Amino acid sequence: MSRTVLICDDAIFMRTMVSDILQQAGFEVVGEAESGLQAIEKYRALRPDLVTMDIVMPDMGGIDAVREITKLDPAARVLMCSAMGQQALVVEALQAGAKDFVVKPFQPSRVLEAVERILN
Repeated sequence: MSRTVLICDDAIFMRTMVSDILQQAGFEVVGEAESGLQAIEKYRALRPDLVTMDIVMPDMGGIDAVREITKLDPAARVLMCSAMGQQALVVEALQAGAKDFVVKPFQPSRVLEAVERILN
């Protein structure tokens, strides 16, 4: 059975890129969200094995969405993906409950490495 993923990013091209990387590695993309609020709703409905989360999104940012998701499910596995690789945001995302962080533009190998580390 393949592992399920929810992809959260406000940019459709980023959702498509992450989706392609993960599907080629055998993951099943069960949903996509373009805002933090959508991410929480879809997490609640789908309970995926993994969430990829952008930091800057409309309605609610990714860090706040991670906080809400980990309140719903303390075992949630979230990988932050953001162009904003500032140290403070990385630390804040990890404190909020994210398990790892990749900075855009990223190499597919780096994404898959982080995903494997989170899931194993």
